Amino acid sequence: MTARRHFLTAGALIGAAAVGRHALAALPEIATDPGPATAPPRTPTAGPPYRPVVTLNGWTLPFRMNRGVKEFHLVAEPVQRELAPGMTAQLWGYNGSSPGPTIEVVEGDRLRLFVTNRLPEHTAVHWHGQRLPNGMDGVGGLTQPQIAPGKTFVYEFEARRHGSFMYHPHADEMVQMAMGMMGFWITHPKQPNRTPGYAEVDRDYCFLLNAFDITPGSAVPQVNTMLDFNLWCWNSRVFPAIDPLVARRGDRVRIRVGNLTMTNHPIHLHGHEFEVAGTDGGWTPPASRWPEVTTDIAVGQMRAVEFVASEPGDWAFHCHKSHHTMNAMGHGVPTMIGVDHRGLVDKIRKLVPDYMVMGERGMADMGEMEMPLPDNTLPMMTGQGPMGPLEMGGMFSVLKVREGLAAGDYRDPGWYTHPAGTIAREWTGEVSAPAQAPTAAGAARSPHTAPTNPAPPSPTAGNPVRWQARKPAGGHSSH
Repeated sequence: MTARRHFLTAGALIGAAAVGRHALAALPEIATDPGPATAPPRTPTAGPPYRPVVTLNGWTLPFRMNRGVKEFHLVAEPVQRELAPGMTAQLWGYNGSSPGPTIEVVEGDRLRLFVTNRLPEHTAVHWHGQRLPNGMDGVGGLTQPQIAPGKTFVYEFEARRHGSFMYHPHADEMVQMAMGMMGFWITHPKQPNRTPGYAEVDRDYCFLLNAFDITPGSAVPQVNTMLDFNLWCWNSRVFPAIDPLVARRGDRVRIRVGNLTMTNHPIHLHGHEFEVAGTDGGWTPPASRWPEVTTDIAVGQMRAVEFVASEPGDWAFHCHKSHHTMNAMGHGVPTMIGVDHRGLVDKIRKLVPDYMVMGERGMADMGEMEMPLPDNTLPMMTGQGPMGPLEMGGMFSVLKVREGLAAGDYRDPGWYTHPAGTIAREWTGEVSAPAQAPTAAGAARSPHTAPTNPAPPSPTAGNPVRWQARKPAGGHSSH
């Protein structure tokens, strides 16, 4: 107990000041972004054992052991992130990526996290959901001085609570989070078999929901946007560049999702039912769970869903807000359904040479159109499936369940091969006319025949209608 108290006291003192230059040589090596693909799980090489997670289109930050303390090094800095092939965003993040790398620890670990600031302004890191000394909570100006550009701070605390968490700035938060500064945090239970509500799984995925407003043709997010974002992302990637979630048939799968956008997201899985097994506050008692196919994740919340991947196939997995499964969507586009404006095309093309007729039959044609776009911009609906254009973007991926995969095989198995006779197909047989409701006399009536008993004229026909407002007798107390 004395050693632990000394550890926290020293941490509180060090965390409140920048690390001096003489200490920089002792910092852990800086790990950098390995690329936008999903990295394989990082098996721990020291400390208590745990089953690592797989960060969708992300990676796990390595650590080193130093006299019984796990040490990590985060670098806040400008980064480039490929949202999808054809579009790269100029963001802010950690260690070369946005979101930053996932941090994985074990309940009871003593932690030391160095944070170096390479941004053009000050920052601080809040460890979202952690129980820790107040001076380590990472709220600039409240619990610590800001980390000035070029400075390195250190946070020290014990991983007291297992679960799914996040980290993000609490300094110029509107700008820094809108620029992509965030990351996932996993604290594994020290005794998995004795942890109420927790169960070991075969595959454990995690990712963050985030969003950007990037004007077509540009690369830097509009940081003052409140709601009208045009790029809805999982781990700063959009479909078709979000990797699939791969599972072997019969695997128990956990998917942890954190929401750092400015709106809620109903996350929906096809082909399976799941249970919400974990929240921000911990693991959900099994007796209180119920099956769902969609769970709503509010702003700042975490959800861990679990299911058995029992149904082979390629199952859609996405946000159920329709405009969140589109890319670079403009909010001022008029609805042209039913408007025949082909006769205006030649006149319009004199002003806009690349103008194309679209929208008068709906927007499905967008999935097949090849039209000029500004540089560094994505189509609204893109991506090809085995049956044609998928007409999706944004927060969309595929759960790929296959027979016979190896336990640690997360590679994309390709498109599913459907057994014969199991694909929806065109019906070429006879289609009979729908039956019509009988009239009062019992005879069938043609849908084009006027009703034989028309409604009587309104008693107010030809007379002016007088409207009267009446105040409720009970006032407004019953509202």
